[in-house]
Amino acid sequence: MTIGVICAIPQELSYLLGLMWGPERHQIAQVTFDVGALDDHPVVLAAAGMGKVNTSLVATLLADRFSCRTIVFAGVAGGLDAELQIGDVVIAERVVQHDFGLVEDEQLQPYQPGHIPFIKPTEQLGYRANPGLIERVRARLDGFALPPLSIGAGDHDRPPRITFGTVLTGDQYLHCERTRGRLHHEFGGHAIEMEGGALAQVCESFGIPWLVIRALSDLAGSDSGLDFNRFVNEVADGSARILLRLLPVLTRHSTIWPPTPVRMS
Repeated sequence: MTIGVICAIPQELSYLLGLMWGPERHQIAQVTFDVGALDDHPVVLAAAGMGKVNTSLVATLLADRFSCRTIVFAGVAGGLDAELQIGDVVIAERVVQHDFGLVEDEQLQPYQPGHIPFIKPTEQLGYRANPGLIERVRARLDGFALPPLSIGAGDHDRPPRITFGTVLTGDQYLHCERTRGRLHHEFGGHAIEMEGGALAQVCESFGIPWLVIRALSDLAGSDSGLDFNRFVNEVADGSARILLRLLPVLTRHSTIWPPTPVRMS
């Protein structure tokens, strides 16, 4: 079974591309796809660019043209949970597109993409990863540890923490302490990025599993731009190492599965 792997930026892509065996390059819709193998597992590695539209385009091509039966987004994100530090990794059990919804009284009421309260209403908010896949991922990562960061971030007395939780997706780079706090409070979000929710939406349309792996390059506050530039290269390698560890689990998980509704809270 072929696994699709999406990265948004060159720093996320370079580690995996350097380990890829026998890549054959394809250019489709101005996107680069490298077909080859990682640790003897067939993989299509795609450089999507940032944002939900880019990810939707690439995920659709991976599922339809390259027949990928599982698609993973591996990359970096901003941290929302104050318990997490730069270098820690969040694996999404749930993704929510926090910027989709209904604007009323100058406020955004988040809603499920493709729906509005009075147009095709739904109680679902967000997408949950396949529970069986998450269970296998947890088992595969049991006892696995990333090396401590070699640069000035996080807690140097421990390796980066690997946790599971909610990842928020929106078409903005978050650089605001107040918004960070609000999003964590409203959604229980652990991390925020610009692509995972779109991947989940496309994969559920095709009935195939998805996984989002995010290492924290910054804490999504007033210093996020500076932190991103300082730490992105090393932190991105962490998400790539976890992906490599999970490849045997992902290749076994090839069955089509029904989406699990996520009710609004």
